[in-house]
Amino acid sequence: MSEAAIHSVTAPVARPELLASLDPLLREWLPRQRWFAGKGRPVTGFSLVTANELLPSTAQLGLLHLLVRAHQPLTPAQGSGTQPGDCYQLLIGVREALPPHLAPALIGHVEEGPLAGHTVYEALHDPRPADVLLEALRTRARVGELRFERDRRQEIRGDLIPRLITAEQSNSSLVFGDTFILKLLRRIVPGVNPDLELPLTLAREGCPRVPAPTAWMAADLDEETYVLGVLQPYVQGAVDGWELALSELAKENEPAEDGCRGGEGFTGEARALGRATAEVHTALARALPTVTLGHVQMERLVDGMTERLAAAAQAVPALRPYAAGLRTAFEALADLASEGQTWTAQRIHGDLHLGQCLRAPSGEWSLIDFEGEPSKPLAERRMPQPPLRDIAGMLRSFDYAAHAVPGALGSARAGAVPPVPDWADICRAAYCAGYAEVAGRDPRADPVLLRAYETDKAIYEVLYEARHRPDWLPVPMAAIRRLAASP
Repeated sequence: MSEAAIHSVTAPVARPELLASLDPLLREWLPRQRWFAGKGRPVTGFSLVTANELLPSTAQLGLLHLLVRAHQPLTPAQGSGTQPGDCYQLLIGVREALPPHLAPALIGHVEEGPLAGHTVYEALHDPRPADVLLEALRTRARVGELRFERDRRQEIRGDLIPRLITAEQSNSSLVFGDTFILKLLRRIVPGVNPDLELPLTLAREGCPRVPAPTAWMAADLDEETYVLGVLQPYVQGAVDGWELALSELAKENEPAEDGCRGGEGFTGEARALGRATAEVHTALARALPTVTLGHVQMERLVDGMTERLAAAAQAVPALRPYAAGLRTAFEALADLASEGQTWTAQRIHGDLHLGQCLRAPSGEWSLIDFEGEPSKPLAERRMPQPPLRDIAGMLRSFDYAAHAVPGALGSARAGAVPPVPDWADICRAAYCAGYAEVAGRDPRADPVLLRAYETDKAIYEVLYEARHRPDWLPVPMAAIRRLAASP
């Protein structure tokens, strides 16, 4: 497909009529998507941020790119009424009839408006619309408010077969011929997105631990830039750290013929992963400004942790008996800060865990998904923070893996007694030792800050599991009991 085949939506598609015709279908379809952030509250309406036509809807196959804002009632904590909610990126295919193999992608049948009589569906399941996106990136196309950019030093072939990764949660990803992976952000916010910013920075620093962006797509609206997607090299044959850890745990839980446990363990991988994390942290500290956190800044940090504990204890009764013990972790940090101790803050990953790490067949580790926690404001995600926040997240991830007993391939059962009792402690120690080999300082040398961040993370996990996965609640609760009893 040539660049000339990509069209901007002007006439013949009228934007208000388009959204009005899709509204009833989107109200049913959007809340069912796993990346929809407003679950539990009805969608009361939509406002159109922008609409562009990547393939004309008058043809046999149309492709619409929409940014829509979903309106939902406020939560009790926010007050009463309704306000404009999150902005979502939608790629909608348009056909007269949907082929059987695309039936799972169905959004609905349009009854009125400019698309009346047509069927609309989630276009990422369809190879042709996926090809359109890759071609737009390859040719650096401009489509209305949409802008497709790429690193001209990197070649993008146009004959790569696309496939949708169905396991994504907060975003969607397309793999093109085992060469590239395109991560499409679903919840869109204005500003510099760290998922593009930090990998570009690390590429300029020559850090090999993060795949360098090959291309990206954005929208320019009201003098603001909205990052929509990032194309990066696909690490063929890679396994994420969570899957690898569960696989190794399964091996270690299988007695060998001589009665000993099988498998070489995950210790070496944990050490290598610690080194990779330190390489990323040191590269970011070289490339971007660092700041010193003194008494005032740490007081705000501690206040935030304390407030989150209070809110979680209010929401999850099982947490209340441990609240006083958990609070001592934050009080100890406040005491150190009041005595004059300072900490260095820098840009970090922001949501680091085993699932955000890929091990290539060569044995090299890469860190991915620098978006941070999508629920937090973008400005907060881009703030410098102590590297120990990332490290605490990884230490908690080892604990999760230890309590997720592998069953059938790709599945786990939460909350059971770890099959290898000391596995998490051994991996946590190896990870910190590997980190120290590169960074020159062992994270365990700052136990007060590390405990505070681990405690804050475990509290977040309790709240999340209580709301979304009650069967997993015993995992963070085990950590809560340990952290509450720590001196």
